[in-house]
Amino acid sequence: MKLTEAPRFSIVIPTYNRPEQLAVCLQACARLDYPRDRFEVIVVDDGGATPLAEVVARFHGALTLTLLQQENAGPAAARNRGASEAAGEFLAFTDDDCAPASDWLKALGRECVAFPDCAVGGRTVNALTHNPYSAASQLLISYLFSFYNASPYNARFFPSSNLAFPAKQFHAVGGFDVTYPRAAAEDRELCDRWLHLGHRMISAPEAVVYHAHALTFRTFLRQHFYYGQGAFCFHRVRARRLQDRVKVEPLTFYVNMLRYPFVSAQGGQAPLLMLLLVVTQVANAAGFFWQRVKGAARK
Repeated sequence: MKLTEAPRFSIVIPTYNRPEQLAVCLQACARLDYPRDRFEVIVVDDGGATPLAEVVARFHGALTLTLLQQENAGPAAARNRGASEAAGEFLAFTDDDCAPASDWLKALGRECVAFPDCAVGGRTVNALTHNPYSAASQLLISYLFSFYNASPYNARFFPSSNLAFPAKQFHAVGGFDVTYPRAAAEDRELCDRWLHLGHRMISAPEAVVYHAHALTFRTFLRQHFYYGQGAFCFHRVRARRLQDRVKVEPLTFYVNMLRYPFVSAQGGQAPLLMLLLVVTQVANAAGFFWQRVKGAARK
């Protein structure tokens, strides 16, 4: 694919019962410093209880905007639904609790022009700096970003909050796996499948979105328990794909994770964040083994 002008993007946003957060996300999209005729926004309502027509209507003058609705099927299915209606050469995925920076599409676009057949992922930043649970959860994602993408032109993982694909290749590999019902490892599985099929991923850390997911201790635990369930499903699928046994990361991965708050300039919050990272791994392990036992019980 050769591009001679700004690439055309379709921004796909799955949403479920978060109209206020969606409005913030759409406001950020309306402020994007990018030619208005070169991108569209597709919102997919994943069976939420709150009608979104009024929220979306506020932005019709500022954005080329489509609202799609479906029965609740999870974010993976919602993203695929939006992608199926997209007109852009590239699909840019973000979440309803995220606010892209004004130069987000420009930063993604530079890499998409340079590497038009590759997936491109950006950096996600915690917007709720005074919420320790939100900060710790996002710090974990930042650690994964640095660990898996140490070679920016041979990256291995990006979260679906900040990830772009060439549309043709996205459909060719099958999109997101809809058997993942929650926002837990479906992006990880797609990245792994993308690489397994011979495609590349490019890191664009200057493409920034701000993530505002307010967490309490209870929802923090639940989130990482779900991540553990998703991790088991991912490792099982990956093992089958590679015809190998289920493998997890080496011990050094976890040691460096605990060091990460101190080496990533977290200041006085570093000890608390390290402790919360330990909690994420306990909850993750509980979810992983719960899913393993549940899967074994079904056999």
